[in-house]
Amino acid sequence: MFESAEIGHKITKASYKEAVPALRAALLEAQAQLYGAKKIPVVVLISGQDGAGKGETINVLYEWMDPRFISTLAFSEATDEERERPTMWRYWRSLPPKGRVGIFAGSWYSDPIRERIQNEISLKELDARADQINRFEAMLVNEGAIVLKFWFHLTKDGQRKRLKALESDPRTAWRVTQWNWDRLKTYDQLQDVAGHFLRMTNTHWAPWVVVEGTDDRYRSLTVGKIILQAIQQKLANSDKQESPAAPVVRVDIDGRNILSEMNLKLALEEEKYDTELSKWQGRLAELMRDPRFKNRSLVCAFEGADAAGKGGAIRRIGAAMDARQYQVIPVAAPTEEERGQPYLWRFWRHLPRKGHVAIFDRTWYGRVLVERVEGYCTENDWSRAYTEINDFEHELADSGVIVVKFWLQISQAEQLKRFKEREKVEFKRFKITEEDWRNREKWDAYQQAICDMVERTSTGNAPWTLVEANDKSYARVKILRTLAERLESELAKGDESGSKSDSKKSKKSSKHPSKA
Repeated sequence: MFESAEIGHKITKASYKEAVPALRAALLEAQAQLYGAKKIPVVVLISGQDGAGKGETINVLYEWMDPRFISTLAFSEATDEERERPTMWRYWRSLPPKGRVGIFAGSWYSDPIRERIQNEISLKELDARADQINRFEAMLVNEGAIVLKFWFHLTKDGQRKRLKALESDPRTAWRVTQWNWDRLKTYDQLQDVAGHFLRMTNTHWAPWVVVEGTDDRYRSLTVGKIILQAIQQKLANSDKQESPAAPVVRVDIDGRNILSEMNLKLALEEEKYDTELSKWQGRLAELMRDPRFKNRSLVCAFEGADAAGKGGAIRRIGAAMDARQYQVIPVAAPTEEERGQPYLWRFWRHLPRKGHVAIFDRTWYGRVLVERVEGYCTENDWSRAYTEINDFEHELADSGVIVVKFWLQISQAEQLKRFKEREKVEFKRFKITEEDWRNREKWDAYQQAICDMVERTSTGNAPWTLVEANDKSYARVKILRTLAERLESELAKGDESGSKSDSKKSKKSSKHPSKA
């Protein structure tokens, strides 16, 4: 991935001054088109050796482009808030919206490289992180983003000369510290680790561009022209839709599936319901106060047919918790801000910190349910969403988040009955809309989408629980019991995932953050 020696690229001052005005004008024009279309976000990663000109290049880009539509994110040591959530949380929150450019000085590559250099993770773990990053960047590109990754390269001798030059100039001496000189001692390790990591993440959808960092003018022009070309190319092809791979569509030739085989006649008598409700609410309350839960967090995902009883079930869960400990996130149509980001962004932003609970009333599964059936997204979008959702939930589980998912199933007849009841009750009328009635006409299409969803996203770390919900009492108790039993099981395993994560993150906080 790296050149063993610098080629010696050099741009004369005269050539540079001649090239810059046209490049600046073209960049500003492309940026204006980008912002006007509001379809494409641009993610620019600036990485490389110390002294290779990362900061200087970012400053030049701000000088050449309109700074109102650029944001620079510098990531170093994680804050307490960031350490209490999955690793990628802080990067998701910082993604630029459509029409804007986000420059990352330090990125999702920095920590894995540093951790490997310091022997905190094995080569196998490093490769697993590379695979995770590849899927993340593929998702960004599939969502329409331009992902540009620059690695500024210097030879060991070139880095030493560069640091000396910066140190000898009073205007730049402040940039060089003893830490930079100490880092020079790990140059060979960085070359080995970064070279391997960059090869593993050099994909056709987000390739690395290695730029020689010796000559400032060459580096600046190279980066500027590559950014310009990428934006122009994307704008020219923004309306072209890739043909999706043919999705596998379920065919239940005998008319039976996981939903049709559910016994919706299951019910609880009132006396039994009161006893069971108290029992499982009490158990859930105990588990929420368990000291082991302080190192974990809980995400409850509720999906179900209209009028299936999600709200009532959520209220019974909330009654067993301290109101300061949980948050209910109602999910409706995305806002304008949310439409400017990748699909999963609005769910990442609501992830709970350790010791807390997030209850989603409708979820990220809307993409493979309502958006699929109603045609709100392309076939390509919902087809790839199963994999993206599984990756999302795997990442949550891997960081110590307990993910519990419920699908509440009712019959068409029961739904009709509840719709009519809602129309008669004054304080429930707001719950029924014309859209709810219209959705009934697509019952079969929704049932097929639900079966596909459960089959493709019920994993070991985040299995689906199908709830027979014709009887609200039975459904509420089953949900509480499932939640309590799952929590008990996860806590009984020990907080291994959380402790492992804490251990790694405490090591991070005890060392100087990586600037790769």
